[in-house]
Amino acid sequence: MNTHTDPLHQEDVAAHDAPLHRISIVIPVYRGETTLPSIVAEIAPLTTQRLSPDGNLFVVSEVVLAHDCGPDRSDKTIEALAQRYPFVAPVWLSRNYGQHAATMAGMASATAQWVVTMDEDGQQDPADIAHLLDAAIASSLQLVYAQPLNPPPHGWLRNTASRTAKAISTRVLGNKSIGRFNSFRLVDGEIARTLAAYCGNGVYLDVGLFWITGRIGHAPIKLRNEMDRPSGYSYFRLFGHFWNLILTTGTRPLRLITIVGFISMLLAIFLAAFALYGKYVGDVPIQGWTSLVTVVAFFSGTILASMGIISEYLAVTMNIVMGKPLYVVSSKPVRPLGRA
Repeated sequence: MNTHTDPLHQEDVAAHDAPLHRISIVIPVYRGETTLPSIVAEIAPLTTQRLSPDGNLFVVSEVVLAHDCGPDRSDKTIEALAQRYPFVAPVWLSRNYGQHAATMAGMASATAQWVVTMDEDGQQDPADIAHLLDAAIASSLQLVYAQPLNPPPHGWLRNTASRTAKAISTRVLGNKSIGRFNSFRLVDGEIARTLAAYCGNGVYLDVGLFWITGRIGHAPIKLRNEMDRPSGYSYFRLFGHFWNLILTTGTRPLRLITIVGFISMLLAIFLAAFALYGKYVGDVPIQGWTSLVTVVAFFSGTILASMGIISEYLAVTMNIVMGKPLYVVSSKPVRPLGRA
């Protein structure tokens, strides 16, 4: 755990006449039994008024812990932290809905002027919240993402897959900012609560933020090593997040299908013209079964792929139209199966 010194003494803070910026911290909790006590202890000094490096007066007014019904005893840890720290506010979800839904549930309960979202694994330093706030105030931003200066402390395969997914998202979706999103973010409180109020099931959190924010920026920070906590994301689940990002961002992938369809049609015309030219000009015999199997396989695959992507869009639309809830908040914690 890093030890931080205040930018200014407490008496200097008291004499400062800058407006006070109140911040709510939202942490989605899945496997935070061992890491949450250390993170909340690091946040505790920020609950007294202090100045950021740029001289902005701020205070963390609450820490919202959204329990996403993980397999460990995070619920017991949250209850103990809520009894120890008056600024800790638990939010109990009725079942496991995923990180983005839990984050939005926490946003809906946040009350401060700014909302910061961060992970439970300890990679993100709470002291860096001051840098996010400085970036937002300096450029009048509504949304500030942390921009890591060092690679995430994962294996090379996962880091490479993450960079590739973000590069594809940027290219396919035509939005350069979307390839630089991060779970450590500072959001205008009104925007965070508005998004949580109307955002339906199947909508990727950062996509929803891009819908309603016009001023987005980034602040450089340095990631720390993860605490002693197993990752809750397999490669399959990470791919699911990437696919959800593609489907909920817009209709550009559908336009890509249209382009592929036109290219397929042009390719078919070219193949037919080439075959006719070879037959009547070059006197080349045409092997029927070879060309037939190749063409049928190619275009059948194109049709099936197109129908599959369209079906995915229809499934997302159906979930929204049918009113499937993004999350449901319970009045008490849901215990893991097999544990009292």
